[in-house]
Amino acid sequence: MALKRLTQLGVPVGIVMIVVMLVVPLPAMVLDLLIATNITVALLVLMVTMFVHRPLDFASFPAVVLVLTLFRLALNVSATRLVLLDGYAGKVIDTFGHFVVGGSLIVGLIVFAILLVIQFVVITNGAGRVAEVGARFTLDAMPGKQMAIDADLNSGLITEEQARIRRTEVHAEADFYGAMDGASKFVKGDAIAAVIITLVNLLGGFAVGVGQKGMSFGEAITHYSLLSIGDGLVSQIPALLLSVGTGLIVTRSVGEADMGSDILKQITSYRTPLRVAGFAALGLCVIPGMPKLPFILAGGAMLLASTRVTSDEAAPEAEAVAGGVAAPADTPELLAAEIQVDPLGLELSADLIDLVDPSSGGDLLERVKSLRRKIASDLGIVAPPVRTRDNLQLPSRTYAIMLFGIEVARGVAPPGTVLAIGEFLGSLPGEPTQEPVFGLDAKWIPAELRSQAELSGATVVDRASVITTHLAEVVTQHAARLLGREDVRMLTDVVKRTHPVVVEELTPAQLSLGEIQRVLQQLLDEGVSIRDLVRIFEALSLRATRTKELDPLVEAARLALGPAIAAPYLVDKVLHVLTLDPPLEQRILESLRPSELGHSIALDPESSQALLTNLAGLVTEVENRNLRPVLVCAPQLRAAVHRLIHPIVPRLAVLSYQELVGAEQIRSEGTVGTEQRLSPVGA
Repeated sequence: MALKRLTQLGVPVGIVMIVVMLVVPLPAMVLDLLIATNITVALLVLMVTMFVHRPLDFASFPAVVLVLTLFRLALNVSATRLVLLDGYAGKVIDTFGHFVVGGSLIVGLIVFAILLVIQFVVITNGAGRVAEVGARFTLDAMPGKQMAIDADLNSGLITEEQARIRRTEVHAEADFYGAMDGASKFVKGDAIAAVIITLVNLLGGFAVGVGQKGMSFGEAITHYSLLSIGDGLVSQIPALLLSVGTGLIVTRSVGEADMGSDILKQITSYRTPLRVAGFAALGLCVIPGMPKLPFILAGGAMLLASTRVTSDEAAPEAEAVAGGVAAPADTPELLAAEIQVDPLGLELSADLIDLVDPSSGGDLLERVKSLRRKIASDLGIVAPPVRTRDNLQLPSRTYAIMLFGIEVARGVAPPGTVLAIGEFLGSLPGEPTQEPVFGLDAKWIPAELRSQAELSGATVVDRASVITTHLAEVVTQHAARLLGREDVRMLTDVVKRTHPVVVEELTPAQLSLGEIQRVLQQLLDEGVSIRDLVRIFEALSLRATRTKELDPLVEAARLALGPAIAAPYLVDKVLHVLTLDPPLEQRILESLRPSELGHSIALDPESSQALLTNLAGLVTEVENRNLRPVLVCAPQLRAAVHRLIHPIVPRLAVLSYQELVGAEQIRSEGTVGTEQRLSPVGA
């Protein structure tokens, strides 16, 4: 706790002390210590900029630049005060003024001028320009990065927490480069201040030496000018280190290693450039008068380095790193991740990409995200993330819905059009088609004719809605396949939080997760929502004490759900039903045969075909009257009848007599048999 408190107070106290240095004289020994600290800290900052993997790893760099610049200016003021008052500013400045430049004023001025040119003209200007461009490009790229994050989130590639972290990084990156743009101005201003302070020291030292100390002209120049040059050199060395650090941090691209490792790896990854440079250095030796040994050593080092590189083709990894993308290694984990199949996918042709581009008004990803919520609310399952991607192999205007890597549905959504559904579309120009879910007559018409189509009584749907509705239908049809063992575990854990006794009594004591999964899959396959897991689990717990066969467990679960079974098919509290001919129902009962997947019907092929043909025709006639019928039969036959008719009439629900609850009126729409199809009631 004390260390944390010290860390919090360290920087504020240091800044206050820097301000105090501007007005309070310092002893020469203290000034020596602070100058050494200044040089050491500047070197430390330079090393940190070289070892960070990305600029944001040193996000506090702009603040560090400001604090160190203020610290260095405070040292200049303290040193100037000592030089002018005492003619001595400590051993460090004295050594720089006499030993480093050989006690020569001319040499000192030239060295000081060269350092200023290097810092001000080359490094500071370059770093300032890079920081300015980096800030502009980062701000311009923010909307695109935000859209990419939203797209990954809507596709399920990342979680809400990961999206929040990535958004924070995007904002932090923009703030960093904006701050670096300002910090580069501090570095540039520091270089200008160094010139002015040195000139003031030279003139002030000459005036003090001649006017106050009574020195001769030559003595004043020798003594005070060398101290002023020493003060300038002491200040310019850490300033130069900080300028180099500024240039490195703003030119640093994201990499997997530190800057030194990246540079050496990328420069030495190609054999041919190393050999050319080596032979070129050796070729310079033939020039008359040119020293041979330095170029032989340099060229030999290049040629020796080229022997360590296998070939130019072995450099894709370096190219990938240079481009900011590390080449993946063929590790078992990465290969296993690549071969995993996405449970649910949506592929778009190249001309449909605008549907997922928010800048073009595309909101397909948001609708898919909302669709997952709706499926969870309707069916009680958490649909897997929909992996949305482009597919250049698809024909233009086409989208494909994938289930475990296999295409299960396909449709078209021509750009610039909307889908008009209705019976009176002949006067509208467009491409005739069928609505992909219900097979209704429709037409793709130009988007600008939407109002005209609505006035003619047609239902108009945009392209994103067509794709989303089609996707919802596919998910509903294959909900049983999408419910995996891990999903069952997750749903069970959710129920256990609120009803622990129900779960503990059922699993694993009576039924395993696999057996529960089979029951839930059968319910979904029959179009029954499994949202009310508590009632389902309670019913399974009671029935599992007598049998673990699939059909009895499913019937027990359906009976527990009560009115929820028939509710989706009620129209104004009226249930429209189809029934089986009593002799046929008796024959089906007698032909039941047990199997691993439940009971099946073993009618002769002719009777089965006649039953299915008559039933399909009857369902079509009833649906043409805008009704949604259900087939009812005895409870012991219901599961077997569903398995028989589902492949032929998948949209027809099969209910038992016990499940017709919640309906105020039950209206018979027809009876089906094998000999001849009976006309529907009211036809």
